[in-house]
Amino acid sequence: MRCRVLLATMGSLLATAPIAKAQQIGALLTGYDEVPSVSTTASGEFSAMVSPDGSAIAYTETYSGLQAPVTQSHIHVGQTAVNGSVVIFLCQTQTNPDPTGLAPPCPQQGTVSGTITSANVIAGSTTTQQLAAGDLTAVLTAIQAGAAYANVHTTVSPGGEIRGQIRTISKLSPSEQMSRSRAGHP
Repeated sequence: MRCRVLLATMGSLLATAPIAKAQQIGALLTGYDEVPSVSTTASGEFSAMVSPDGSAIAYTETYSGLQAPVTQSHIHVGQTAVNGSVVIFLCQTQTNPDPTGLAPPCPQQGTVSGTITSANVIAGSTTTQQLAAGDLTAVLTAIQAGAAYANVHTTVSPGGEIRGQIRTISKLSPSEQMSRSRAGHP
């Protein structure tokens, strides 16, 4: 009898357990979000899908109108109006290679895509931020707190020409993820 009650209780708990959801994140990149602000007509967009278990981020970054050659693009941990440590390279150039060697090459304009895992995460250069290499969970926590941004650096704006705070856009169920995947969205 006790076994049946225990099984029934476990079954009802499993039936009501929340379904893991992927998280859609993104940012619009402009010069006025850089610190200090940059007067540029360039613009960009970062969009990504965080896997339900938080082990991977499939991303696409698109940008155009930059004033000079692209040198690199990153995710930094830093709140609005504050510069923070580089933690993930979104794309790299020969002049500014990704220390992990995993980021795709940067186009001068257009789209770059990839998948981020813990292997892509580098240690933050600001030691007080306590960001360790390989700690994707810490980066995702910063993103969820609104304390991470994407930006694109150029030779004329080495600190970054365009930038945008990364925000959570939505959380998607497995069926919603399949629909977006079939439509070609990250």
